[in-house]
Amino acid sequence: QVQLVESGGGLVQAGGSLRLSCAASGRVFSSYTVGWFRQAPGKEREFVARIGWFSDTYYADSVKGRFTISRDNAKNTVDLQMNSLQPEDTAVYYCAARRGVGGPSSKEYDYWGQGTQVTVSS
Repeated sequence: QVQLVESGGGLVQAGGSLRLSCAASGRVFSSYTVGWFRQAPGKEREFVARIGWFSDTYYADSVKGRFTISRDNAKNTVDLQMNSLQPEDTAVYYCAARRGVGGPSSKEYDYWGQGTQVTVSS
């Protein structure tokens, strides 16, 4: 079993930055793929980025070049650095994990955090 806790959300003006962190506990984290997803009001949950156990990364087109996902296996954390934030980035951000290889589909992930709110004002 893996427990995930997100932190770092908040309110920021357009063009600003935030750094989200996902802390894991329970099992060895290094063999897990970790993804970030987000859900805006009235919309479906969507993929943002994911990082594999070799730190291979994959991003949604909407955030490519602005967001960076990274992991520290010694600390059991995965961070999402978000730059040049826009109002359309406003959402609840969730981290998720699965053992082994994972892709952009939320259905592939077994463990989820409670989410952290990110609000970008114009």
